[in-house]
Amino acid sequence: MTASRTDWFVHDRFGMFVHFGLYSVAARHEWVQNYERIEAADYARYARFFDPDLFDARALARQAREAGARYVVLTAKHHEGFCLWDTATTPFNAAEACGRDLVREYVDALRAEGLRVGLYFSLLDWSHPQYTIDRHHPQRGAADVVEQNAGRDMAVYRTYLHAQVRELLTGYGPLDYLFFDFTEPAEEDGLPGKSPEDWDAETLLAMCRELQPDMIVNDRLGIPADLVTPEQYQPVRPFERDGVPLVWEACQTINGSWGYHRDNHDSKSAALLVRMLARSVALGGNLLLNVGPTGRGEIAPRDAALLSEVGEWMTRHADAVRGAGASRFTAPSGVVYTQRGDRLYAHLFDWPFGLLHLPDLADRVDFARFLDDGSEVLFENIPADQEAFNLQPAAPEPGTLTLKLPVQPPSVALPVIELYLRASS
Repeated sequence: MTASRTDWFVHDRFGMFVHFGLYSVAARHEWVQNYERIEAADYARYARFFDPDLFDARALARQAREAGARYVVLTAKHHEGFCLWDTATTPFNAAEACGRDLVREYVDALRAEGLRVGLYFSLLDWSHPQYTIDRHHPQRGAADVVEQNAGRDMAVYRTYLHAQVRELLTGYGPLDYLFFDFTEPAEEDGLPGKSPEDWDAETLLAMCRELQPDMIVNDRLGIPADLVTPEQYQPVRPFERDGVPLVWEACQTINGSWGYHRDNHDSKSAALLVRMLARSVALGGNLLLNVGPTGRGEIAPRDAALLSEVGEWMTRHADAVRGAGASRFTAPSGVVYTQRGDRLYAHLFDWPFGLLHLPDLADRVDFARFLDDGSEVLFENIPADQEAFNLQPAAPEPGTLTLKLPVQPPSVALPVIELYLRASS
């Protein structure tokens, strides 16, 4: 990996994931085919009813930008095998189903909006007759799995897989990010998963480097690439390999489902989402926040409202995210630090009463202000020998900077104080 390839990614910090496919019509989770063990022939009926008349790529790109994202990743193909582009490899695609190349519309719209272009591509394919039945396959419980697999040839599927990736890498101009998904060799109930050798991962990655040398690739081929992608949890420490820091991105949903799930109302709040973003940046990582458009192709109103709230926060606080990263200073309890050059950002997860004590920052700060409105925050270095008495607090630990805060926090999802560090700091 070259640092220059990932520079834009590390700078931008916040992206939007878009899961869209036939599962959006079913509206019961993107793994509905797996969960309900639907055979490929029966599942294919959803293509007859795939009519994304409200899929407006320009509107989607605009919503991503207004939410504060600077790159977007669209599921060109998920595990179901349905392709959103006009592929020559299979009739199981959007061009056949609805007469539209949705990947083309998406790529053009993102470029027009000035956003980085990412595509998601599933290595799994439950629609392909030569893809062997494994632990994740919808037919894993069939009585004749062994007999079915005896008639399947992963080499044939591998050729198909590589042809699809080549189409995407050669048919849509420069791409910024390819998100493969996923490799998991472990066995379950007597059936294996899939290993890097099943995809010929080394050849796939070499194809990416040859055809799109500036494009970043994630780690889900099962071999090291440009970044690691923890999913559905927030890391508590930076990622390293052999003592070397890794580029990473937390992949998160709004409600636990990646695809549109009509009856799932367990949505995170905007306040929680921006906290997850801040925590990611504070540990040197990114956040990729997912939305699942409805069966008609629009971002559901409930999700659009959350994106708007996140965007309102980002409008005033982007400096604490974009171009920022981990700080060498240690934040006190209830506070998370991000840093961009000589600016230290204190994200106040807990709102204290009156005073906020910041260890090791005495005599290191020239000015402090709330980032949302630019208003000054006064501070002092309490004398080390000051003792508690009636209305007078005892001195904190030596070297502590004490900020004086109002009783009421700013009316934002997450208050942030910007500290101008002195050159000597």
